[in-house]
Amino acid sequence: MSDFPILSVIIFFIPLTGVLLILMIRGEEEIVARNARNVALWTSSINFVMSLFLWVGFDTSTAAFQFEENLQWEGAFFSYRVGVDGISMLFVLLTTLLTPICVLASVEAIKSRVKEYMIAFLIMETMMVGMFCALDIVLFYIFFEGVLIPMFLVIGVWGGPRRIYAAFKFFLFTLVGSVLMLVAILTMYLTAGTTDIPALMAHGFSPALQNWLWLAFLASFAVKLPMWPVHTWLPDAHVEAPTAGSVMLAGVLLKFGAYGFLRFSLPMFPDATVFFTPLIYTLSIVAVIYTSLVALAQEDMKKLIAYSSVAHMGFVTVGAFSLTTQGLQGALFQALSHGVVSAALFLIVGVVYDRMHSREISAYEGLVQRMPAYALIFMLFMLASVGLPGTSGFVGEFLVLVGAFQANSWVAALTATGVILGATYMLYLYRRVIFGKLTKDSLKGILDLSPREIAVFAPLVLLMVVMGVYPGPFLEVMEASVDNLLRDFELARAATGTLAQASP
Repeated sequence: MSDFPILSVIIFFIPLTGVLLILMIRGEEEIVARNARNVALWTSSINFVMSLFLWVGFDTSTAAFQFEENLQWEGAFFSYRVGVDGISMLFVLLTTLLTPICVLASVEAIKSRVKEYMIAFLIMETMMVGMFCALDIVLFYIFFEGVLIPMFLVIGVWGGPRRIYAAFKFFLFTLVGSVLMLVAILTMYLTAGTTDIPALMAHGFSPALQNWLWLAFLASFAVKLPMWPVHTWLPDAHVEAPTAGSVMLAGVLLKFGAYGFLRFSLPMFPDATVFFTPLIYTLSIVAVIYTSLVALAQEDMKKLIAYSSVAHMGFVTVGAFSLTTQGLQGALFQALSHGVVSAALFLIVGVVYDRMHSREISAYEGLVQRMPAYALIFMLFMLASVGLPGTSGFVGEFLVLVGAFQANSWVAALTATGVILGATYMLYLYRRVIFGKLTKDSLKGILDLSPREIAVFAPLVLLMVVMGVYPGPFLEVMEASVDNLLRDFELARAATGTLAQASP
């Protein structure tokens, strides 16, 4: 198995084989649509099963990159180098899990251009998995930006009434930030003479240059995360995107920013990270409190969940920049948990939207009387979003707050207000939609979850409960990489301090 190129198979071979098979499908529109769905479901499911071998063969005792593949091109200044460590491996699994779930969830929702829709999702999977596996910074950038194209199409072609506006806003926001990151990447190559990520981690950039590079990367990662105040594209993108598009957007794309901070900003620019940590704390706390209050005022279910995502990602940045073991593990765990829980919440909105074609909270009331299974699933993920003990949301938030308290008690206290505000808007949403009297005539014939919809939610419920009750295996995967990141961070800081004292 050591010589088997498992990462290339997961990144390219399986998803792109699915794309080729879908391209070859011919016949009547209904037959083409059914076969395209089946091919996409089978290939993405096989890819998820294949990705599980990463966890089975993963050595948790080392922080080194594993399953490495390195292909040098003659004359090229960058290489095809991929690998995973404790920071990236679980994100790969999250991506490969959510892709077949999105395909299955789209069966009833997407009726037109099904063939192209499935191709877009399989290409998106290639780009997302590739981004988490890339060990060359140019390769990382190609995958990082490549995701924009299929997501732009998913929102712009299959989205809601204002889909063109939302797609262009999403594209332009993320592209502008990424242009600055590209300038930073070129500067790093000219300074260090390499695009290899492990080599760049060990290079040791000067403190003055670190500040500029750090800000350039922040411009890209802050938009992707998204951080306040560059979060305004997210509610529009979520509202207009089809359900599966929102699932991928919240479940995986928002993690790009968090992953970028942990892979680049902290290990490569340690002095700049310390210098700008107060800025990150300030933006994160504003995001947690402000967007939670904005969520309370929403009448659109998707917008409410979109704003809640900004607040939850504020927890991730607080944990990451606390520079403590608990904070970093909490940030990673919270990012993974949010990927599962927010994906499920958007699927929950999608269930009633497919039936009633409305996302307005006021259009629903008393659904528990007609949809008890739906009410139960909704309750489980609502409580996970709030951070109830026994759910994945609790573990991540608790670790972040413990880590933040070690770094700065005021930051921890202000961040903790997000837990209270989160409970307020989620319970408010749940009460209005699920409880009350079933007085609206339009709701009296609404049907409960179908077997297909139960199959969509089952793996997410299982994962959310396992992560909440038994988080050990997940934390064990990250432990060595997190400890190594902090150790290298301190050594780099000490080296810079020594150089500063030695200089006249």
